[in-house]
Amino acid sequence: MIGFPRPVEVVNKLVGTGGLTVTRDVAYGGGERVLLDVYRPTGAFALPMIVFFYGGSWQWGARADYQFIAALLAKRGFVVAVPDYRLYPEVKFPDFLTDCAAAVAYMMKNAAAFGGDAGQVFLAGHSAGAYNAVSLALNGAYLEFQGTSPDALAGVVGLSGPYDFLPLRDPVIKDIFSAPDDIRLTQPITFARDGAPPMFLAHGGRDVTVLPRNMTALAARLRAAGSVVETRIYPKLGHVGILLAALPVFAWRAPVLGDVLGFIAGCRAGDHAAARPEVSAAVARR
Repeated sequence: MIGFPRPVEVVNKLVGTGGLTVTRDVAYGGGERVLLDVYRPTGAFALPMIVFFYGGSWQWGARADYQFIAALLAKRGFVVAVPDYRLYPEVKFPDFLTDCAAAVAYMMKNAAAFGGDAGQVFLAGHSAGAYNAVSLALNGAYLEFQGTSPDALAGVVGLSGPYDFLPLRDPVIKDIFSAPDDIRLTQPITFARDGAPPMFLAHGGRDVTVLPRNMTALAARLRAAGSVVETRIYPKLGHVGILLAALPVFAWRAPVLGDVLGFIAGCRAGDHAAARPEVSAAVARR
């Protein structure tokens, strides 16, 4: 029987990995899902790094399915890591965040081996992955446990992320986030603070999976605290469409990739330096 490719396989082929070196199945901890893939321009040296976390309601996802976004970013001069992390029902909150923090710390400590610069590390994510990225940036406990700090991050990109989603209604989501006595500790907005890494938060105006109010609420809280945040709402995009719009074939729908790259360029140029304490390369690598 002839099998048909999954849609994601078609999407991955739209980008390809020509000119890139891809290192797969890198263990950043112990376990079947504690692995990551790294994409980088062949011959890369001291390039900025992006750790990208995919979504899937903390219940599903695979790093290989996100080759397209990793390759897109790597072709624009970044070392890009895409980690898997443990999922429900194997684990609940906050274990998947512990995994994500371990992946970030691993990339910082091993930056040179992949042609990256540990002093220029950006986190990015879509949906639940955006939650993961923003959580690590705002609640310092996860990265500090790994021997680093949110202060070592150059910036954060969150696409269609849930940051303020109480009360919990879905039975599975309730179980995933059932661990803490204070449910507010599961919400990134609870940890909005002054001095957070600069953030780019974007959402599709037609997103009914994660409502745009998550973005606007977090952005308002961050600005009130004194942190730097840029926001975009793309009126024609839905929950998945915001990620697919990064592909050249769909770029006409919204300038998602250009806006992300522009934000990162601004961070690297020091446009948001006031919001981020100076961190030496030695600190970033410890």
